[in-house]
Formats: sequence, C-alpha cells, structure tokens
Amino acid sequence: MFGLFKSNPTKKMRKQLQQLQQKAMEMQRNGDIRGSSDISQEADELWKKIQALEAKQK
Repeated sequence: MFGLFKSNPTKKMRKQLQQLQQKAMEMQRNGDIRGSSDISQEADELWKKIQALEAKQK
C-alpha cells in the first residue's frame, strides 16, 4: 500500500532504453552501421545499470 506512491527509478530508464534501441534500429536501416553500433553500446550500458538497480531493490 505504501509503495503505491513510490516512484520507480527504472521506469524512466527503461523508456530511455526503448528510445535508444529504436534509434539504433532506424540508423541501421538507413545504412549508418557505425552510428547504430554506438547507440547500441549506450543501450547495453543503460541495460546493465537497470539490471543493477533492480537487483538492489530485491
């Protein structure tokens, strides 16, 4: 009940991750493979941070 109003710190990060993955996919489709891999690397780092935060919460 008290967790109802508690903000979820990973929610915003997951949204950002989804945007990065979408951007990487669009870059890859347009032929910018190098740019796509850079964005994918950022997304992977963000995913590791999300997993670490979720592991702490449990």
